[in-house]
Amino acid sequence: MSTESQTFTEKYDLLGCIQCGRCTGGCPVTVRADLNVRRFVYDAYHEEKLEELARLAEIWDCTACHTCAVRCPKGLKPLEVLLGLRTMIIESGKVEPTVRDALQSVLLEGNPWEKSRAARSDWMEGLDVKIAEPGVPVENLFFVCCTIAYDPRVQSVAKNIVGLLNKAGIDYAFLDESETCCGSEVFTLGEEGLFEMLVEDNTELLNEYTAKRIVCLSPHCFTTYKTRYPDLKAEVIHYTQLLEELLREGKLVWKGDLQKKIVFHDPCYLGKQGDVYDEPRALLKSIPGVNLVEFERRRERSLCCEGGGGKMWVESESKKERLAETRIKDAKALEADIVAVACPFCVLTLEDAMKGLGYEEEMRVAEIMELLGEFVEA
Repeated sequence: MSTESQTFTEKYDLLGCIQCGRCTGGCPVTVRADLNVRRFVYDAYHEEKLEELARLAEIWDCTACHTCAVRCPKGLKPLEVLLGLRTMIIESGKVEPTVRDALQSVLLEGNPWEKSRAARSDWMEGLDVKIAEPGVPVENLFFVCCTIAYDPRVQSVAKNIVGLLNKAGIDYAFLDESETCCGSEVFTLGEEGLFEMLVEDNTELLNEYTAKRIVCLSPHCFTTYKTRYPDLKAEVIHYTQLLEELLREGKLVWKGDLQKKIVFHDPCYLGKQGDVYDEPRALLKSIPGVNLVEFERRRERSLCCEGGGGKMWVESESKKERLAETRIKDAKALEADIVAVACPFCVLTLEDAMKGLGYEEEMRVAEIMELLGEFVEA
């Protein structure tokens, strides 16, 4: 066996797999694509098959939701075999233009959306936002996320939390345009070299600030910083964890009520990967009038929306019903008025599915912070 093949085998612990098939059995994508994770792990044992495997379209169907990792009895992460194969394609330069452009944008502008770095903090215009300064202690250093910073649909997440923090008198600060991509989607698209550069640069940047904790607005940033940045000095949390803490301390007071039936969709990057399940639900339950109901597939069994794993830049070849559409149909069956989420990617994919199904007159998709911003006590 060659050194290259041995390295691949060791890196992804292929010899630890017992071929039980629980990964494929639980993979949500298998209902609409020809993705068999167990088979990929098995075939990747063989050096001569690696290049052939890397050329298969199915490696791009993986959403990196981590269901396979949650279900693996050996504690392995089968999905990372697929990410390793993506790396081979990235290194060959034979990638789709959308992937190429997203990665180049991260390198040049610090975000995958081909937006100007100088415009990253434009969402702050007209708001009383406290900006972090190196060496000045701050309890909560906020990291916004590329998608929330640039996409008008989800900028309300950042804007509303600023208003809430100011009214609650919380010690906080945001980064300005110096904030750059955490690399979550760079990693899952397989660009290891760029991701390693981002880890080095972001670690240096964030460690310049004297912060008790780094509060991420996106689960993608939260999980990435928490699990793939070993040298960060500050604790990393998601904003729902901070707000639930403030709620318990009596520092958040809601005005009015919301007489709506709400179902919460567990984002894969917040739940399966971050183990944050109760805090978002506690926040929703705290809003007077809310009737919180549950999907059958919830918490660690939550159905992936297909927004992660770089899928924003890779179109599936499958024409079968998207998982986001299935999720919205499940919400309609529950007669939910609002599908609440705590992830910008989930907002975009689920809302697109809702409109595609023609349910926008009956149902609303809303980020939790979008809802809470409407009920902050003046």
